[in-house]
Amino acid sequence: MTTPPARRPVCVVALAVVSIVVNQWWLYAIVAIGFACVSPADRSTAVRSTGRARHRAEDLEEGEAGPGPPKRFAQTVGLTFGIVATVLSLLGFGPAAQITIGLLVVAAFLEFAFGICLGCITFGYLQRVGIIPETVCEACNNLNLDRGAATLAQ
Repeated sequence: MTTPPARRPVCVVALAVVSIVVNQWWLYAIVAIGFACVSPADRSTAVRSTGRARHRAEDLEEGEAGPGPPKRFAQTVGLTFGIVATVLSLLGFGPAAQITIGLLVVAAFLEFAFGICLGCITFGYLQRVGIIPETVCEACNNLNLDRGAATLAQ
């Protein structure tokens, strides 16, 4: 059984809070591994979890969308935070690792509670300033805040 996408931020928040309290490098590594399972750069190798089964992205039926570039970017940022926290903890900088994961907790909570994806907002900003080419996602440079959540303008 897999975790439905809507529950993933809750799992991330719970695990990250436990890792902050316990302050052990291996818990930070588990957070990073969790993000690594859902954030590969190449969509053809992405493992996507639905409420009913796991699918490789290439096995998706025609017209069934996987996570778009902004979500994959956000997941990669989460992976980076997890790796940084693990390295900081291994080097003896426990408080810095706790702060790093604390920032991740804030981002995951905003995603779960209010539907605000900070990684998606950052992706849109980076695309507007030209760091990420517009060809990556034509609709993504149209991110705006609607009802308090980051959405694509249609």
